[in-house]
Amino acid sequence: MSALTDYIDAWVAHDIERIAAAVAENCVITECYGPIYRGRARVREWADAWFAAGGIIHRWQITDHLVAGDREAAPWTFECTWNGARSAFDGATIATVTDGVIADLREYQTTAPLYDWQGSWR
Repeated sequence: MSALTDYIDAWVAHDIERIAAAVAENCVITECYGPIYRGRARVREWADAWFAAGGIIHRWQITDHLVAGDREAAPWTFECTWNGARSAFDGATIATVTDGVIADLREYQTTAPLYDWQGSWR
């Protein structure tokens, strides 16, 4: 286990306290949708509000995982239900770890389905 896998596993488990415990007190979490959450208290508030609003994570599967010093990076596939709509996309996370917890995290997502290029674009 690592700080990043602990964080992702906590979200999949819908465990707000584990999510909060996986981040530093003064963390900065930048979600791929745009919001930035500053500090453990705000991350806990976000997770609580997200699950209370009916958010469901069906799958957040890491497909590779790299660790280099205090940095972690992982591409993944994410599937959730939000506002009654189920969706899935590929993305990646880059994180900086301090004292075993996430100090800074940035998510990225694909904006279109991936495909093998065959000479023309979709």
